[in-house]
Amino acid sequence: MLTKDHQPFKTLGPRAAQLVAMLYERERHIFTLADVADITGLREPSLRSFVRTLVDRGVAMRLRSGLFILVPFELGSAREYLGNPYVVARELMGSRIHYLSHASAMDLHGMVTQPQLAVCVTSPAPMRGRTIHGTEFHFVRCKPSDVFGTTEHWVEKQEKVVVSDLERTIIDGLKQPEHCGGLTEVAKGLSIRLADMNARKLVDYALRLNIGAVTRRLGYLMETYGIGSPEELGELRANLTSTYNLFDPILPSEGKFLARWRLRLNVSPEEIQAVGRS
Repeated sequence: MLTKDHQPFKTLGPRAAQLVAMLYERERHIFTLADVADITGLREPSLRSFVRTLVDRGVAMRLRSGLFILVPFELGSAREYLGNPYVVARELMGSRIHYLSHASAMDLHGMVTQPQLAVCVTSPAPMRGRTIHGTEFHFVRCKPSDVFGTTEHWVEKQEKVVVSDLERTIIDGLKQPEHCGGLTEVAKGLSIRLADMNARKLVDYALRLNIGAVTRRLGYLMETYGIGSPEELGELRANLTSTYNLFDPILPSEGKFLARWRLRLNVSPEEIQAVGRS
């Protein structure tokens, strides 16, 4: 192939051309060494040498060891391309149980007002964070029993991912607001999708997770925004201990103590109410 200046780039030999054509035909623009071996018949060490040549020529970009993505030819001489970061996250996880969570889930559910520069994945499997083509991938570890409240979400015409549902997204945000930009952002997300929230699921998820700080924060927000019945709020209050938790654990320990929900309000009630009205 030639550029407008008649300089060759991303030259494909017959085997590479066959590989690219078959990967697109199979809708495997993110592919593994096993995919290459299946299509080309190559085996080690020729297999890795062949794929390394594809990367060197800018035909593909390495995502991690053994995982690659095709760089679209329409990008010209560009040698780096990430594609949909949520699909990449799915492929990075492979067969490991996981779901997109926190700020990423909020983004997919239309609960944020700012573009997201990182991808957050929750899984029982240990994974190291990484940055690919300027996008950070954060992996949050959880217990296997805490994987619940998930759903499938189409992110492209033919690509879907597993993501926390609306209610579980809020619960995860209340548990670890540092992955959402703080409790105020979680409250904002809740207020944006307020009409679609299922109060019963919020309460059930919080009780199932059985984390006191989550129960306190949820009860306070539900009461502030008028979500749920008195009975449901009563279920949450029945599970409180005498211990106080900060409303937002990433902010300084200050503010008034709210005995009703055993919270120290280091974000003013006026600000939380204002978020709900915005």
